[in-house]
Amino acid sequence: MYALGIETSCDETAAAVLTDGFEVLSNVILSQDEVHAPYGGVVPELASRQHIKTIDAVVGEALARAGVELKAIDLFAVTQGPGLIGSLLVGLSFAKGLAYFFKKPLVGIDHLEGHVEAAFLENRDIGFPALALLVSGGHTSLYLLEKKLSYRLLGRTRDDAAGEALDKIAKFLGLGYPGGPLIEKLAAGGDRTAFAFSRPRIKDAPLDFSFSGLKTAALKHIRESGITKEHPRLADFLASFEEAVARPLVDNLARAVDEFGPKSLILCGGVARNTRLRARFRQFADRQKLPAFIPSPKMCTDNAAMVAALALEKRAAGIPMSVDLDLDAYPR
Repeated sequence: MYALGIETSCDETAAAVLTDGFEVLSNVILSQDEVHAPYGGVVPELASRQHIKTIDAVVGEALARAGVELKAIDLFAVTQGPGLIGSLLVGLSFAKGLAYFFKKPLVGIDHLEGHVEAAFLENRDIGFPALALLVSGGHTSLYLLEKKLSYRLLGRTRDDAAGEALDKIAKFLGLGYPGGPLIEKLAAGGDRTAFAFSRPRIKDAPLDFSFSGLKTAALKHIRESGITKEHPRLADFLASFEEAVARPLVDNLARAVDEFGPKSLILCGGVARNTRLRARFRQFADRQKLPAFIPSPKMCTDNAAMVAALALEKRAAGIPMSVDLDLDAYPR
């Protein structure tokens, strides 16, 4: 059995083909970084237009790499939300057309649940209950998974996401886009204690996150210290800010571990590629003597393999599937 996944939630056009044994036959991702770089961030209208231009070619490439004809696909899966509404509608409309023509089941997939599934796709033996820390450009969330396909939201950001905070500081300093990877590169060798940042804490919801205050504090340091991209202390500042972003993520994870006693820890989402965050996460897991699972860098970013994999998990669980042409996109 073959499943075709399609992902267009933001600025990556992606398609993947998987078998029902969760073997990834292809996983094609086309980035739009060059399109959005001049603006320092994703422009929603440009993103959706680019998806329209490229989705047919990306799906065709995924099928060609997998060596599978479109008529052989047994299950179609597509990201339904959350994401940019225009981008989501491109992928959803394309998938609906395929499902209708071939009269095969169509499964709408939650983008955030897909990111969590990326860890299971590469690690089939994750023990339950598991805590999943999802960190991306648009979302920062903490989930408790008591079993497969069970996602209990424990905490989420009240304002900016972690990746969004990194991107905004990079944009303010004129470092380029995407900002997170550039900050990581320029922060290498910097002193993580050189600039002081307070630890954000939300009293009424201790497992929620907030990064707007860190962003404001960073802008204050930039103005007071005259930080520019040519400043001799740029690496120290960026290393300190990167640490300030990673610290509350692991702090909240620690509180959740104390409260729920999981058997496994998961780190996923685009920002999970960050070396500093991965190191902090693994160090914490080692101290707790808990197995830690992080998807490979390609599986951390938005991709369609995680979309197809989650659809296959739902099929294996016996969830009814049909040619559901009433699926609608949801931005949040």
